[in-house]
Amino acid sequence: MIDDLILANATLILPTETVRGGLVVRDGRIAAIDQGRTVARDAIDCAGDFVAPGLVELHTDNLERHLSPRPKVDWPHQAAIVAHDAELASAGITTVFDAIRVGSIVSGGATDYPKYARTMADEILAMRRAGCLKISHHLHLRAEICSETLEDELDEFGPEDLVGIVSLMDHTPGQRQFRDISKYVDYLRGKHHMTEAGLTAYLDHLRNLQDRLGARHEAAAVAAAERYGATLASHDDTTADQVAVSRRHGVTMAEFPTTEDAARACHAVGIAVIMGAPNLIRGGSHSGNVAARDLAAEELLDILSSDYVPAGLLMGAVRLGEIWGDVARGFATVTSAPADAVRLADRGRLRTGWRGDLIRFGTTLATPVLRGVWSSGRQVA
Repeated sequence: MIDDLILANATLILPTETVRGGLVVRDGRIAAIDQGRTVARDAIDCAGDFVAPGLVELHTDNLERHLSPRPKVDWPHQAAIVAHDAELASAGITTVFDAIRVGSIVSGGATDYPKYARTMADEILAMRRAGCLKISHHLHLRAEICSETLEDELDEFGPEDLVGIVSLMDHTPGQRQFRDISKYVDYLRGKHHMTEAGLTAYLDHLRNLQDRLGARHEAAAVAAAERYGATLASHDDTTADQVAVSRRHGVTMAEFPTTEDAARACHAVGIAVIMGAPNLIRGGSHSGNVAARDLAAEELLDILSSDYVPAGLLMGAVRLGEIWGDVARGFATVTSAPADAVRLADRGRLRTGWRGDLIRFGTTLATPVLRGVWSSGRQVA
């Protein structure tokens, strides 16, 4: 038997308000929620700290950082998954959709990137089945349209893999994230130390891939998402025309639109807008795209993602609460809104019968400080 978890005298972040009260988690589920400052004998006195649902992360590059901590270093995968899992737990994230690239370039150049998705997914799923992970892990396949192997890699997955998200990623030079070629050139020079001739040849190769395979790959990724039963997302929409294409494909989430026009077009057709918490916290995009704060001010931001800084998700929720003057609304962008977007109907809200995924944090300092994280009622950080 596992003892009940009782948190008392907390500031509970409910879906639309905050109240002083406490809750009980029994057998991994929230069994009761009460208002008041009473502290029972077996309860943890939160002394007014906030208690919120565990954070739900839909798009993170964090696993890749653990897999390859240095260029050309392939760290043992199980160790990387465990470290990634622990880091997310320590940041208050209790549900994550692990982003794995499908679509590779394998033709033999210096900038090739090999296939790894099926092997990586098998390792994550095996560790999940074995109970080795602290939090709830799901699969997010990032379908790289500008690649050589996308169709074959998508065919390696099926409904039995329970893929939750497929995102349409198109990194062709001259459009979307890389519409400013100079930024992509700077990135390639810094990462691969390419010569001018090498850069020109590589950019030409990518554009040729898009010309030959782009439409076919995009159609294959859309069909795969339907076959898996996954939520379909777009990535780096820049124009209203691109959003219109996304809508025709059945996209319901737009990851990191690069312009206000694109974000506004998404809202007009009911596509949820996801922005990066680092963008919000830093006050702007590191790649020169639209600022998350500006979209929040225009009521065009629905969901936050930690992107490349797991600890940024909690910070971002607090920051949005300050911007909007509504703590509960800020936290909805990292709890109920992402859970709803991927059809997880058992988490993201403090509600009886729902998973006991919880965080406790204080805000004595400018930065929120986590004091406890529970996944299905089990403390993981």
